[in-house]
Amino acid sequence: MSKYTFSSKKKDRKKVIRSIIQGAVIIIFVYITAISFFSSDEYIPFKDSERSQTEDGFIAISYFGVDRAGNGTLISKKKLDEHLQALKASGYVTITQDDIKNYYLNNKPLPPGSLFLMFEDGRKDTAVFAQKVLEKHNYKASILTYAQNLQTKSTKFLSSKELRFLLNNSFWELGSNGYRLSYINVFDRHGNFLNQLDSNEYERLSPYLDKNYNHYLMDYIRDENGIPMEDFDEMQERISYDYKMMQDIYEESIGKMPGLYALMHSNTGRFGTNKRVSEVNKKWICQLFDMNFNREGNCRNLPDSSIYDLTRIQPQAYWSANHLLMRIWNDTNKDMAFVSGDVSKKKDWDTLLGESEFADDMIILTSLPKGRGLMFLKNSEGYKDIALSVTLNGNKAGSQVIYLRSDKDLDQYISVQIINNVLHIFEKEYGGEKEKLFSLDLDVHDEVVYRSMEENKLESEIQYLKTKIKYAANPKEANELLSALDDKKRELKGIEEGDEKYIPKTDISEQASRLLGIRLKGDSLSVYIDNKKVFEDMEVSVLDPGYVGLESSFSGYGYSQKSLSDDIYDGIFKELIITEASSQKGEPEQILYSNKLTSFEKMKYDIDVIWGKVIDWFIKHL
Repeated sequence: MSKYTFSSKKKDRKKVIRSIIQGAVIIIFVYITAISFFSSDEYIPFKDSERSQTEDGFIAISYFGVDRAGNGTLISKKKLDEHLQALKASGYVTITQDDIKNYYLNNKPLPPGSLFLMFEDGRKDTAVFAQKVLEKHNYKASILTYAQNLQTKSTKFLSSKELRFLLNNSFWELGSNGYRLSYINVFDRHGNFLNQLDSNEYERLSPYLDKNYNHYLMDYIRDENGIPMEDFDEMQERISYDYKMMQDIYEESIGKMPGLYALMHSNTGRFGTNKRVSEVNKKWICQLFDMNFNREGNCRNLPDSSIYDLTRIQPQAYWSANHLLMRIWNDTNKDMAFVSGDVSKKKDWDTLLGESEFADDMIILTSLPKGRGLMFLKNSEGYKDIALSVTLNGNKAGSQVIYLRSDKDLDQYISVQIINNVLHIFEKEYGGEKEKLFSLDLDVHDEVVYRSMEENKLESEIQYLKTKIKYAANPKEANELLSALDDKKRELKGIEEGDEKYIPKTDISEQASRLLGIRLKGDSLSVYIDNKKVFEDMEVSVLDPGYVGLESSFSGYGYSQKSLSDDIYDGIFKELIITEASSQKGEPEQILYSNKLTSFEKMKYDIDVIWGKVIDWFIKHL
């Protein structure tokens, strides 16, 4: 037998074994997905005897969607579970669309703690990953879809067949986001007129947009000068077409129209940014639907609210459970069961403002609305010479602070603060004023190389043309666009030639992670960011010992491309370690406090992370 033949058979055996393993894994994951989608349980509604209030109304919460691990837009299954668990512990029970109709039309009472729950966009992953969470907490939800997506073959959105099957289990009702998700009157951040974009085009171009655009049903279609390109009859016909198409598709695919609509979405006090457009939308909404969620930002709907002008909050994927509860508390002024997490770890701290949760190796400090969260380590009032290490994982837009040698009234302290991606060092002595000792933009620390405004503008134009090429209606159009793209390839003036820097705006949802190292000994302070020296041996004047404290705070309404506003901030302090600063380098330093996981906890955590990555890989590549 030749060496070649032996080698080939060996390779063939490996291929067979690998194929068997891959096939087994695929079967397992298909099975997991299948049992997640189907339900053998039944939703148990609240009892009629629990209908005891009409004045408090109900709260409404709407999620964009659910993913196994989560991403910038979709909340993870784990975090959704945490949110719903916190709501249930706070006494909330879900109500249905019929409950809302009877509340407004027949003055029928609701139970205390009434919650109306929605999931928008009609995504398959939402149906898969939210199902078991709803069953676990006995919560019912409405899933909202775009009618157009029911007719397309998509790996992302529910088909009409899948939607019909989903609605056969008792945990779901049907709602609609409209016929299509599409945008009009679009300008990029440099003022280039992009006209109309569908959802795929918008997704590709969103990094180059600010907020200068509108949803398809909100306004007249206008030219680059804001002049309408359609008269009233044409606008009315265009908008009416969407509602008629929506009606036809739902009745053909599902057998009925949904009772619930969420207009995408005006927040204007009417049904569009233009008065005459609003009148057309209102006619169709009242004709086709029982209710409409017309606003976002506040969760509370009261007896004097209009059933066609309801409001909801849309929790973001990064919100902690306490963040959600804090928003509800601010809207309703009702007591909430704020989450503590590991109470054995929490007992080491005094939380004076906001709410704190201890989860794994993280301390999540949620600020008050338009305020701050503040906590101090118990028995640390004698800390003077210390070294501190912590990873700050709160979003870039916001403030996270470490207090050293502080009193609990903040009459004296040294503080190391990162606010909106800028490092600040402050100190305050008894009877004195707060003094800034140092400030550094962390983009400078990172040696970020900015592009010129002209370079960024060209990049935006090229991406627009590439997007149009990808979705070109015919080859001739594609070739014309390609020629235009070639014309854009020219030499540009860069920053070094005097052009203005392009500095991106920080979105309120933009996540960040900074490893912060501090060493304070005597009158000398040293700070390191991401293992890179910021400064060493800066002289400080506050010499008396004092507490170690943590603070998170809202830093003002920041930029959001999605027009979201949020006045609550989650400071996330991961792997906080405090040691006694030794007199000499190399000398062992006594650990004064550590929030790191134990070896066993770390091993378990790492296994969960690795297994999660394996699942994500197969979900992505199946």
